[in-house]
Parts: sequence; C-alpha cells; structure tokens
Amino acid sequence: MNTLGAMNGTLAALDLMRAQGRGHVLNVVSLAGLIAAPGETVYAASKHALLAFSLGTLADLRMAGLRGVHVSCLCPDGIWTPMLHDRLDDPGALASFTGTLLTPERVAARAARLARRPRPVVSVPRWRGAQVRLLDAFPRLALALTPLIRAAGQAGQRRQRRRAGPDPGGRRL
Repeated sequence: MNTLGAMNGTLAALDLMRAQGRGHVLNVVSLAGLIAAPGETVYAASKHALLAFSLGTLADLRMAGLRGVHVSCLCPDGIWTPMLHDRLDDPGALASFTGTLLTPERVAARAARLARRPRPVVSVPRWRGAQVRLLDAFPRLALALTPLIRAAGQAGQRRQRRRAGPDPGGRRL
C-alpha cells in the first residue's frame, strides 16, 4: 500500500492532469524515505521507492515539456496518531520516537502550503530532513551512531508514554 497504492493513484491522477496541462500530485513519503531507518526497514524501503517513483515521474513530466503538472513529496517526522501510539512499547519503532512527534494538524498545514507552492521534496520539520540526509550521505557514520539513535528513541518512547494519557484515537491506555 505504501508504494503501489500511491503509484497507482499518482498515475491515474496524472492521466487527467496531462490532458488539462496542469495539476499537482502530493505524495506523503515520510522521513524514513530519506534514510535507512533502523527497525523500520520494510517501511523505509517502501517509502524510498515512493520517493524515487515521485521524483522520476516529475523528471519525466519535465522532459515531456509539462511544466504545469507537479509532483511533490512531503516527508514528515513521526506523527502522533493511534498507529504510533500502538508502538510505544515496540523496540522496532525507536526511530519514530527520536524527534518531536508532530500533530496531524501541523502536517496538514504544511501539505496545504506545499499544494500552493510545489516543491519536489519537503521535510517536516526542515531540520530533521537535513539531519537524516546528512546521515544518509555518510552511512558509516549513521551505523556508528546507531546506539545513540536507539537511546534517543527509547527516551522518546518513555517521554511520550508519560504524556500519552488517552491515545490520539480516544482510547484509554
């Protein structure tokens, strides 16, 4: 679903947009699409694939002379939703808890801004995008920092567990 669903939706939308000569596809990729995320390798791989597909599709549109049709990738950090709440005790989800969790409203606001002003790739928050791209550029450094990433993720899970109360879907812990 992370890859094929978005790819099929993109292709269907682009058929109409090409005919109109304008339009904008906005794919939600995730910061995990910018780096090999420990503990979330399958998820990260699916998001890497969506990023590559989206950017390749944008390049194809430009090569075809379609300047009015855009493809953007929104790469948010972890978002505090019921799905992430259910992973508060999951050691495989540590990477999602290394930053400050975003609200769905913050991500939606950034998506709306991106829809108005297309960019190929936008990270939320921007500094986390820069951080993961730097680590991705130096894989040996990223691997050496894995113990620190694990510790930061564990601390983030503990912090979020204390704050959690009812989960974002309204259920009680």
